[in-house]
Amino acid sequence: MNPINKHITLKHLLIKQQKMIGLQFYPDKVIQALIKELPNPKWSNQYGMVYIMNTKKNLDLIFNKFRGIARINCNFFFKEKVIRENALPDINWYRNRSKTNSFKYVPEAYLLKLELKRYSVSTCKTYISQFEKFINTYPDKEIIELSEDEVRNYLQSLVHRNKSDSYINQAINSIKFYYEVVMGMPNRFYSIERPRKSIQLPDILAKGDIIKMIEATTNLKHKCIISLLYSSGLRRSEILHLKPEDIDSKRLLIKVKQAKGNHDRYTILNKSVLLLLRSYYKAYKPKVYLFEGANTGSPYSPSSILKVVKEAALKVSIIKKVSPHMLRHSFATHLLEEGTDLRYIQALLGHKSTKTTEIYTHVAIKSYKGIKDLLN
Repeated sequence: MNPINKHITLKHLLIKQQKMIGLQFYPDKVIQALIKELPNPKWSNQYGMVYIMNTKKNLDLIFNKFRGIARINCNFFFKEKVIRENALPDINWYRNRSKTNSFKYVPEAYLLKLELKRYSVSTCKTYISQFEKFINTYPDKEIIELSEDEVRNYLQSLVHRNKSDSYINQAINSIKFYYEVVMGMPNRFYSIERPRKSIQLPDILAKGDIIKMIEATTNLKHKCIISLLYSSGLRRSEILHLKPEDIDSKRLLIKVKQAKGNHDRYTILNKSVLLLLRSYYKAYKPKVYLFEGANTGSPYSPSSILKVVKEAALKVSIIKKVSPHMLRHSFATHLLEEGTDLRYIQALLGHKSTKTTEIYTHVAIKSYKGIKDLLN
């Protein structure tokens, strides 16, 4: 049996506001002859490929027509559906806000998809804000009429305005979400270039400075928060959503539920921090969340945690601009310096890839101490 060495790549195209199936392939007489047998095939100079109407019947016809003759690459056409189990995000504010005729608002279908995908409220806010900035750049054009050229020109304007790489990537994600997820055209903008990813090393605090911060904090709740941020490597949002039942005192573990990426994980619990938490629990008697605000049952606010960390750093005269996430960075770096396997650190932090965790190898100083001092 002869191996199949011909390939056709399917891509989503939008031509005259109609969804089309693009067929990309190297010039081949057999493929060209069979494509002529497809219903009303046309050539696009803009995209450099043949296209036909995007219907289920035509899609099935393509697979049947080229079965045994050419491999069909669907990586740009079908997208794996991700089911998320976290709670439905509350984004009704965007529906209920007062509107004016001079501003273009994100379509209802966009909001529905964000809810269906169960993205976090933070992600929803970012996508909505970014997408509305994009569509209002072209007030005289319908959203469906905007092409790669308009997207590219908009992104270029962001570059000229010195917007950060993360800001531009957020803009791209919000635009791709509409055309690829809402409109059901995966990899619609497959040729849009993203900024080259820059590598920024995290800021780290010395272990001694962090211990001074904890010791200088007299408020029991605040002392527990700072201790957990450092000794368990928790994100600020993870601290806020901890519940008393997430603390496994017997195994000295903390269960972090539905963290970034919607994954559960376990991280370590220090014995001394456990004793602090027991004292705190007896004194504060939290009802729902481990750390609650003034209104019983509601979680502590993100700004309050930031204030707690900053005030603790000021008390011990730390010059650096200290943030809750800096304590998480310090947790990972200090573990690495003590010889903890990178894969364990990855699991404790909840990173999907070791590449994310490897950044700490650049700031861990213990490996540099054995290097000879050239001036001595």
